[in-house]
Amino acid sequence: MAAPTAYALIATDLDGTLLRGDDTLSDRSLAALARVAAAGATHLVVTGRPAPRVRPLLEDLGGEGLAVCGQGAQLYDAGADRLLWSVTLDRELAETALGKVEAEVGEVYAAVDQDGADGLTLIEPGYLMPHPTLPAVRVGRREDLWAEPISKVLLRHPFLSDDELAAVARGAVGSLATVTMSGPGTVELQPCGVTKATGLALAAERLGLPPSRTLAFGDMPNDIPMFDWAAHGVAMANAHPELKAVADEVTASNEDDGIAVVLERLFPPAP
Repeated sequence: MAAPTAYALIATDLDGTLLRGDDTLSDRSLAALARVAAAGATHLVVTGRPAPRVRPLLEDLGGEGLAVCGQGAQLYDAGADRLLWSVTLDRELAETALGKVEAEVGEVYAAVDQDGADGLTLIEPGYLMPHPTLPAVRVGRREDLWAEPISKVLLRHPFLSDDELAAVARGAVGSLATVTMSGPGTVELQPCGVTKATGLALAAERLGLPPSRTLAFGDMPNDIPMFDWAAHGVAMANAHPELKAVADEVTASNEDDGIAVVLERLFPPAP
């Protein structure tokens, strides 16, 4: 493990990690991140949310700097309000992958995040947003989901658990897409080979910071690649067992300011 003072890049997931259940940032978390900045380190959001769904939160965090969005498919410059890099999921491959999943488990409900700094989240009939506070546009037919370039597909099943659906999807989809599970009710198909780690690595390269100086926080299996890449991975108390199994430590829950607990230890106030 790197010495605490060596951490120059603090990578945090949002949902279930930095954010509380009501999608807000606590004063304690904001104060801890201010300590990070005062010490000369960089805070980097690394989230499954697409850039348009992250923009308001980044404003609360200062509104500048980089953010890794869309499970690593987007590198967003908050200060300039533009994507520096993005990769899309081929829509024909996405439709084929979705068909393969349904051949195994029956009908699923789907949504997509469109590519771009102003892309929409489209949901087909029957799909329920796992985060009701996030804006989405309901379309009349599944075919309408493929109208514009997309960064990922989100899946829900009427009765299978997220773990069960993700396991079946991985077997059915193969190399057509990367399957991730990023939160309750959130199983996703994204471009093959794209993970939070690939997006984090791209951002870190631009910042001139190596994995050995990176501390990462998360709560779900989609954070495992990020933990593998970073020097030290911290799982929340509310994290999925798969992430806890590979974490270097477990902190308090997102509701109990688990990120702040660690950052206050590693970045104490100046004497």
